[in-house]
Amino acid sequence: MALTPPAAAQAPDTAFTRLLKIMDDLRENCPWDKKQTLESLRHLTIEETYELSDAILSNDLNEIRKELGDVMLHLVFYARIASESNAFTITDVLNGICDKLITRHPHIYSDTEVNDEADVKRNWEKIKLKEGNKSVLGGVPASLPALVKASRIQEKARGIGFDWENKSQVWEKVEEEMQEFRDEFNAEDDTMIDKDRAESEFGDLMFSLINYARFININPEDALEKTNRKFIKRFQHLEKKAQENGKQLQDMTLAEMDVYWNEAKKM
Repeated sequence: MALTPPAAAQAPDTAFTRLLKIMDDLRENCPWDKKQTLESLRHLTIEETYELSDAILSNDLNEIRKELGDVMLHLVFYARIASESNAFTITDVLNGICDKLITRHPHIYSDTEVNDEADVKRNWEKIKLKEGNKSVLGGVPASLPALVKASRIQEKARGIGFDWENKSQVWEKVEEEMQEFRDEFNAEDDTMIDKDRAESEFGDLMFSLINYARFININPEDALEKTNRKFIKRFQHLEKKAQENGKQLQDMTLAEMDVYWNEAKKM
């Protein structure tokens, strides 16, 4: 017998209760939902997070709303699975994050005084250490993509005052790392290089560039993704124009391709 779906709600609390009821129905009655585990959902959650990221970068508010719903479903799903073994419930999850926010915002919920955002971040890291974290960098997930991880490492270090004083110092570091990277090979010929040393210097250069981006309030992950999208758009224009003119890219000269590429840059 078909179940009666809970009616749409107008208030946040009743809308959330509606989602919980639907999750219970699915977990108890749907063959696919009944089979899922914390592990089986993990890669799907990562995928949903990237889809949310895509929607944000596209500034598509309707898609952002939809993707937030998908992520919310996953959070409720994890809590439902955990409740079945009496590990924790969604109520535990919600109270846990509320308690954390209250504890880590003593300038709001206690008598701590702050002057700016930097003070808030420093207090946040100090409180985390008091809670048992052995290292300021301990909260940076090991599995984060390297570009994002570098940004988070630098932000964490800055939170306790380990940082450059001004951006000119950071730019000097960028130039220093660029020269050290260049010193590992001759850019004008094909001389053999020590790959390990060159890779190390390239990593140092990227880390310093990410650091400089932070000083001028540029998110390096967003910046690189926008460049990726720009390249894809221009390259697909190149492919389209070549096809319209009956040409194969692999048979065209670089000069011929540049004509279409420069067209795309003006679009």
